[in-house]
Amino acid sequence: MNEPLVVKTPRSAHGEALSRHLMQNLDDGRWGPGAKLPSERELSVTFAVSRGTVRRVIERFIAAGVLRRAPGSGTYVAALPPSSRAEQQRRAAVTHVSPAELMAARLLIEPQLPSLIVRHATLADFERLQHCLAEAERAESFEEFEYWDGALHEALSNATHNAFIAATLKLMTEVRDNGEWGRLKHQALTPERRAAYEQQHREIVARLRERDAAGARTAIEAHLRDVQANLFAA
Repeated sequence: MNEPLVVKTPRSAHGEALSRHLMQNLDDGRWGPGAKLPSERELSVTFAVSRGTVRRVIERFIAAGVLRRAPGSGTYVAALPPSSRAEQQRRAAVTHVSPAELMAARLLIEPQLPSLIVRHATLADFERLQHCLAEAERAESFEEFEYWDGALHEALSNATHNAFIAATLKLMTEVRDNGEWGRLKHQALTPERRAAYEQQHREIVARLRERDAAGARTAIEAHLRDVQANLFAA
């Protein structure tokens, strides 16, 4: 017997309603593999949420492996909802990783990314990084900023062109979406700190574009130490 799809939902009531709507349509088979979802604009109007919230909810389903994005076309059902007990247990385990454990892992792993990025990143990778920076700086809400912050981290992992590292960083992103990490970050993210993070992100990307692995590593370490101090002082 299939178990229902489990995807962590946002805390806003309207965002939860959207998430439940997506889960119901996937669980009952109304949307089969290849089905196209309504546009972000339609979902935004229907559920009275910002398009940033719609994107954030959809990203959770993409991370769960049941939706996929086709640039310039829309969002589609990629596969039937994962129902195996092993997958359910793995996702449950992810939600129990503490913010301190995640921070320790990030400090260990992320400063090592530049050595691969400077060797393998393409022009398209750097254009994607620049796009994420610009969108994050234009974000008018915490949710939109968090979405593009996550997109920047995904772009960094993809720029390594190492499938294992990209998969590892994707798992870390799942943990970042955990409610406890998000709650701490929401409390800690003042306008001043956001501006500092944006400047740090620009510095990291600039060093990578210059193929300066040592400089990028130093910038990432400094950024993570700043995040750590702010997050756990909140």
